Amino acid sequence: MPIDSVPIEIEPAGIGAGLALHPLAAHPARTRGRRYPELPAPTRTDFQRDRDRIVHCTAFRRLVYKTQVFLNHEGDLFRTRLTHSLEVAQLGRSIARSLGLNEDLVEAISLAHDLGHTPFGHSGQHALNACMQPFGGFEHNLQSLRVVDCLEERYPAFDGLNLCFETRAGILKHCTRPHAEALEAAEPGGVAQRFLLGHAPSLEAQLCNLADEIAYNAHDVDDGVRSGLITLEQVAQVPLFARFMRQALADHPRLQGRRLLFESIRLMLSAQVYDVIDATRAAIAESGITRPEQVPVAGVLVRFSAGMRAESTALKRFLSHNLYRHPKVTDSMDRAQRVVTDLFALYCDQPPAHLVQRPGDSRERAVADYIAGMTDRYALSAHRAWSGQSLFD
Repeated sequence: MPIDSVPIEIEPAGIGAGLALHPLAAHPARTRGRRYPELPAPTRTDFQRDRDRIVHCTAFRRLVYKTQVFLNHEGDLFRTRLTHSLEVAQLGRSIARSLGLNEDLVEAISLAHDLGHTPFGHSGQHALNACMQPFGGFEHNLQSLRVVDCLEERYPAFDGLNLCFETRAGILKHCTRPHAEALEAAEPGGVAQRFLLGHAPSLEAQLCNLADEIAYNAHDVDDGVRSGLITLEQVAQVPLFARFMRQALADHPRLQGRRLLFESIRLMLSAQVYDVIDATRAAIAESGITRPEQVPVAGVLVRFSAGMRAESTALKRFLSHNLYRHPKVTDSMDRAQRVVTDLFALYCDQPPAHLVQRPGDSRERAVADYIAGMTDRYALSAHRAWSGQSLFD
């Protein structure tokens, strides 16, 4: 019997007993625990509890007004960081269910992976990183971990959300070596150790990383066409999309406009999901590993097939050239970077009364935390109040 079809059943006391999962999946009974010990919840597993804490935290609510590609004021129907995170979670759970991975952990990581994003998306991050270069730089993945570890203030006994190790490790998708070394010094054997050892994350974290890519490729095609910055005819020149557009028209010859776009994207998403499931099952079988502790040294196992990887990469290149670098997008992002840069200089010179500077942090790091937590419209409002200028009117 192939390994992917052999469930493992663990029978600990309490919630989660008898949960059937793939032998390599993360099981709540095997969690490495929380930084601050807590009694288990009577009705939820630890990973379910993590998901709930993320959904109820302040940083998660702010995502509704943070840019994905298009600034929030540019249209009500464009994706935001919140809707993107929900789409990643939906795709992740669907794939996890077929593979026998832990859906709750996948959902928790998916919902939290962008909590540290600045206003104005990647442009805001680039601007804040440039400002912070003399003070350690800024990485949004590291900031997401910082949000759940210390910046959220909800509980009387600890800062942050006190999430499980596995959730925190999944949130930290990327980390430069200097930052990993600093994290490892503060938490030996912790969530940054894998970056120093060159190890892979859990299968659930690997799945979230790939679901993130699948989600933004698909919804950026949708938003790009909706915005008018790219056309359906342009996207139809991309082999991956073209294949499913042809299928949509073969199934529905009179289909056109938005319905044709939606059906083509739907078919593309379904095919990518099935491809990941099949390619991952094959990779796991080929790896020969049978125990969760072997996952870190087995490399990335949650993957596309070689053909789908090439097609997905071509779609990413198309979006990068035609949408993300479109003059209208880059103009908006240039102005957004100016907002972030101006606010950083302002607050370093004149800290707002409610700026929180934690022990061991520089003023600049406190300012970076403050700005990273802003929504698009709050940052614009603060900049307008200081400068008297409305850069996006």
